Amino acid sequence: MTSTAGQPSFASVSTSWGRSSAGRSRPLEGAGLASFLAITGPTGAGKTALSLHVARALGGEIISMDSRQIYRGMDIGTAKATPEQRAEVPHHGIDIADPGERYSAGAFGRDARRWIAAIRARGRVPLLVGGTGFFLKAVTEPLFAQPDLDGERRAAVESALAGLPRTELARWVRALDPQRAGVAIAGGRQRMTRTVLIALLTGRPLSWWHSRRNAEAEPLEGVVCVVAVPREVLDERIGRRVRAMVEAGFADEVTALLRAGCSRDDPGLNGVGYREMADCLEGRITVEEAARRTRVATRRYARRQATWFRHQLGPGTVRVDGTAPIEAQCARVADAWRVRAGSSTDCQTP
Repeated sequence: MTSTAGQPSFASVSTSWGRSSAGRSRPLEGAGLASFLAITGPTGAGKTALSLHVARALGGEIISMDSRQIYRGMDIGTAKATPEQRAEVPHHGIDIADPGERYSAGAFGRDARRWIAAIRARGRVPLLVGGTGFFLKAVTEPLFAQPDLDGERRAAVESALAGLPRTELARWVRALDPQRAGVAIAGGRQRMTRTVLIALLTGRPLSWWHSRRNAEAEPLEGVVCVVAVPREVLDERIGRRVRAMVEAGFADEVTALLRAGCSRDDPGLNGVGYREMADCLEGRITVEEAARRTRVATRRYARRQATWFRHQLGPGTVRVDGTAPIEAQCARVADAWRVRAGSSTDCQTP
């Protein structure tokens, strides 16, 4: 994403995004091909507020595309939509797993296809919202069944990998699956661990499995919108969000999870914010230091997200100025959808 004088640049783009047979992103032509609308972007960009406006304008239902919002009991730290907002606009993909459960991009790809089909059958617009890029790719790329892994051996390997620094884990990924190393490393620790697990436990790298298996589900075409804001604005918003989390009782939320038997090493609790607050509750750092570390880690994560979107999403992506009035943002997204779906929309502040 390029910028001018601190502001993001928004080029004139096509309004559909998909994958070509060669695996490259490409714009599509023709009407009526899009089966979903997506709003994505880095954390703190304003996706939730925009998605609620768009859902009201289009008659949509929201599918959470956030790998942390799937977990029950993790509301404040993941900035879930409020119960009131979820009562007004139907949401899917929230509170569907316990923090100790794993939920892969492949699982999301299967669930999302089911939710999209059901929403469309009701005559409404499926609206995918969130910043987990690999969840989006699980919908817009072919979905492959993963090899079965022995539970006991998997747990042993995962325990060993959990103690490795990120750089060492990345070295293992490059050695075991060089063909997919770039994708795995960009996907973070969970995806790198998955890549190493499959290679070690099956004797074949994940790239081998993908090259020799037929797709379980074909890719879906959609209108993908990325909310972009200048870095200094994003940093300020993240700072406000972290302060709001602390004031809303984030420490109590983490305390309740730990008392319920959750481990800080659980898939749900190993994300930004929860690690830092767990350190605070264990007496290692103060609340103020936990908040500071959360701000720093969240800003780094947001920058990695922005880099991922810049390199992974194709020229058909619709870029939305996250500093514009919410009505203007909504109108841009709705106009992009209207081109593909022919719907009539009016984005006004409720």
